[in-house]
Amino acid sequence: MTPRRPTRPVFVGDDRVGVVQIGGGLPREGVPSDPAPVTVQTMTAGYTHDIDKCVAEIHRLASAGADIVRVAVPERKDTEALPEILNQSSVPIVADVHFHFKRALEAIEAGVHKIRLNPGNISDRAQVRAVIDACRDRHVPIRVGVNEGSIVERKDKHKRLKELGAVFSEHKHGYMLAIMVAKLEEYLELFTELDFHDVVISAKSMDATLVIDAYREISSRFDYPLHLGVTHAGPKETGCIRSVAALGTLLAQGVGDTIRISYASDPICEVEDGLELLYALGLRQRVGADLIACPTCGRIQVDLFSLVQDVRQKLADEIELPIKVAVMGCVVNGPGEAEGADVAVFAGDHRGIIYVQGQRVANVPEEEILDALLEECVAFQDRVRNGTAKLGDKKVEIVPPDPIGELGSGWEKMAAERMGHTDLTLGNT
Repeated sequence: MTPRRPTRPVFVGDDRVGVVQIGGGLPREGVPSDPAPVTVQTMTAGYTHDIDKCVAEIHRLASAGADIVRVAVPERKDTEALPEILNQSSVPIVADVHFHFKRALEAIEAGVHKIRLNPGNISDRAQVRAVIDACRDRHVPIRVGVNEGSIVERKDKHKRLKELGAVFSEHKHGYMLAIMVAKLEEYLELFTELDFHDVVISAKSMDATLVIDAYREISSRFDYPLHLGVTHAGPKETGCIRSVAALGTLLAQGVGDTIRISYASDPICEVEDGLELLYALGLRQRVGADLIACPTCGRIQVDLFSLVQDVRQKLADEIELPIKVAVMGCVVNGPGEAEGADVAVFAGDHRGIIYVQGQRVANVPEEEILDALLEECVAFQDRVRNGTAKLGDKKVEIVPPDPIGELGSGWEKMAAERMGHTDLTLGNT
């Protein structure tokens, strides 16, 4: 892992919902700052003007772990709904402004915590200046987001044809990268002229390699924090691979301060997978159990896959501490994983042997594994909370049961029996 790239810190929120820091490491107004943990964002899927449904969705996303939630404000009725939505929200809210700068001004007046502008849709300098001035007065940061799908010229037909011709030539990747960076630089010139630096930037594409190259390039040119994402990544089944390939690469290289994994699916999945990515890279402290399980193989002697899903759901409901829980389907890998886990079960012959930090505590029939494992997890969590146990503190070595018999297996068994066969290959005795 490469250390996080230092950026200007940006603060989103207020005293009521709390303030979320994005980025950091460089001074702000002469005051030193430390990098904040990478934050997870998502966006509501319903209409913003439907206040009750919008608020319910925000609460649901916040409960799943979203640090910041974005809402679309394409119409005046959406910005008119913002004051009540903001009054009921428990997390900072970003207004996503697409086609009219007045929606940005209305959202700022309503008290929104951050604005997102798209240079491909709102490019008039006077309009952008008006938004910057309003944000400065209210201390509202702006994300400047360029997207592959909207960066090509839309209003000037001749310019559009020229750009599209270049984009869809044999050098599409290189040209698209160039136009994204060039338009981002051109847009940000006005922010620099106006000495407004409360800015987060993004450059999204559905092409994971273009996303990697784009963020590497802009991270070398600007000291603003970066919002990472792969746009229109597709359904969760394929979009998760596309997103993790790009975002995981960048985060491991120290690039990125806030992320959104985008799916054509329930945004709860975006939050869960975004958090899991940060947990896996050690960029966030895990909340809840860290569940590991063995893959498909021919040694499994219980209904492992159903068991794992049942355990996952039970742990999500009951466990808040980052307890490492291993669910293993046989005695081959089970003992080793049990040693590395706080609570573990490995199965054999339709039974489960449960260990807590290397100490064997139970041997139960298959139908009792789920309840027994959950009971041990809850009990262990209670001991950690009262100080009588510590996460990751292995106490004893685990000796696996011998699947062959008392004489052992492999060379030990062969030596004990003096082989008994003169030619194992031919089967002669």
